[in-house]
Amino acid sequence: QVQLVESGGGLVQAGGSLRLSCAASGRIFSSTTMGWFRQAPGKEREFLAAITWSGGRTNYADSVKGRFTISMDNAKNAVYLQMKSLKPEDTAVYYCATGLSYIGSSTSGYNYWGQGTQVTVSS
Repeated sequence: QVQLVESGGGLVQAGGSLRLSCAASGRIFSSTTMGWFRQAPGKEREFLAAITWSGGRTNYADSVKGRFTISMDNAKNAVYLQMKSLKPEDTAVYYCATGLSYIGSSTSGYNYWGQGTQVTVSS
């Protein structure tokens, strides 16, 4: 059982930057992975990035590669998503999630999800 608490969402102008955070508590294992997804109204939940708890491996969706950076703070059991060069198309509800030894793009590979935080990018 994992609880995820997100913060950092909000309104930002196109071209700006924003950093999302997700703090995890509960049953955290060395095999735990954390990922970021987003979902815009009427669209499927979209994979953005994932990272392993140990090993430092990451995976990025092509749509955000080079703009978004995922990182971990093990001391805080937190994952971050640093977003830059934001576009209006990035507007969505952003979710963090945990998996077990999985950093792929499928939602089915993640077992616990945060509540979501709104990111709105103005044009």
